[in-house]
Amino acid sequence: MPDFPYIPETITVHLGAPDDRSAPNVTVPFLEYIQNVASSEIYPTWPESAIRANIYAQITYALNRIYTEYYRSRGYDFDITNSTAYDQSFVYGRDLFENTNRIVGEIFDQYLARPGEIQPLFAAYCDGQRVQCEGLSQWGTVDLAEQGLTPYEILTYYYGDNLDIRSAPIRPLVESYPGYPLRLGLASDEVGIIQSRLNRIAENYPAIPRIYPVNGVFDKSTADAVRAFQQIFGLTVDGIVGKETWYQIQNIYNAVKRLNDLDAEGITAAEVQGVFPAVLREGSTGTGVRILQYILSVISAYDPAFDAAAIDGFFGPDTRQAVETYQRIAGLSVDGIVGEDTWNSLKLAYSKLSEVFAPPVPLFPLDPNQNLVFGSENEAVRQIQVWLNQLSSVYPEITAQPETGYYGQNTRTNILAFQELFGLPVTGAVNAATWNQLGTEAQRIAGAT
Repeated sequence: MPDFPYIPETITVHLGAPDDRSAPNVTVPFLEYIQNVASSEIYPTWPESAIRANIYAQITYALNRIYTEYYRSRGYDFDITNSTAYDQSFVYGRDLFENTNRIVGEIFDQYLARPGEIQPLFAAYCDGQRVQCEGLSQWGTVDLAEQGLTPYEILTYYYGDNLDIRSAPIRPLVESYPGYPLRLGLASDEVGIIQSRLNRIAENYPAIPRIYPVNGVFDKSTADAVRAFQQIFGLTVDGIVGKETWYQIQNIYNAVKRLNDLDAEGITAAEVQGVFPAVLREGSTGTGVRILQYILSVISAYDPAFDAAAIDGFFGPDTRQAVETYQRIAGLSVDGIVGEDTWNSLKLAYSKLSEVFAPPVPLFPLDPNQNLVFGSENEAVRQIQVWLNQLSSVYPEITAQPETGYYGQNTRTNILAFQELFGLPVTGAVNAATWNQLGTEAQRIAGAT
């Protein structure tokens, strides 16, 4: 799902029940869709307060379907149906009422939400005569309007006093899937989204291991959680978040959060904030800068046009120069600032490279079967020992040891010391974050000698 709700320029409507494969889809401007729904469900002779209250519910209902990708997360190729058994009435090609058209034009970019939550309310409603339901009664709004209630008062009568009316920006409708699979070694906000959602799903499905920390780095713990999710829900168990897994995660997340119910658990703004800074520029520091520098280092290894900066977490002149060179090569605006367009371009370039090549310095373990803990014995452990021996010449807390490829007590003690030195979770096990930091520091020391 998108980070915050927006008004889509268009909406695709399935003209039938969801599983009616013979029914066509039509894509229409969102404004015209709501005008059609209003004309199909509201009498133009109703009091204006009743009409406005109903239109707010209709807009919000449609936005809830779009925001949660209710149908697309189930494998359908549309956003909503016109079947009143599932959604709201839409009669393709019908004549529209002038007064409802005017009101829709005034408020079509507004929706209902609970205070402290960002998702559009699941604004359930029914006609109130033939069908009764939990939510708004369409004919009941007429009675309330005739009593002098305002549209907001009518809405709070049915949906409760804890109700906001908010505005949303208008933008093209896009699917939330990033367009490429998320796999071991990738670092992005999309990975952070998957980590957060899997942790929430794990509250209801405890067989899914928790991911800590939620940092946007697709490490072994993330791959393990993905595999457990895939096993539970009958997907191919490969630890990779392709389109099918992405949308199944979203589908189950919607379900455990009850986002398509009036009593939804709700989503807060903090839950959809990216794990990396939205914008990086000269002077920025931290994990986001380190990830940027790592991605640039991988890309630069296969493009001799520029030299990447050191992976030190500081956005200095060298990093700015590398960013500008990349922007020039990628056909982006050359300003040395990593905003949304540059981030997306970098992540896509890195993802494509990581599918074909192993990065020159494997800062993330790319083999999904690696589990580097006490007792492990493989070439990855030998690489760790090589790096630790390089670090031992600079850090007295780390002692030199034989490079045997066996993860014994000496290796574990050194890893504990390293994690303590660099502010990592002190576990004695090497996950992607520790591997990344260890390889980066060893590379820096080797380059300085």
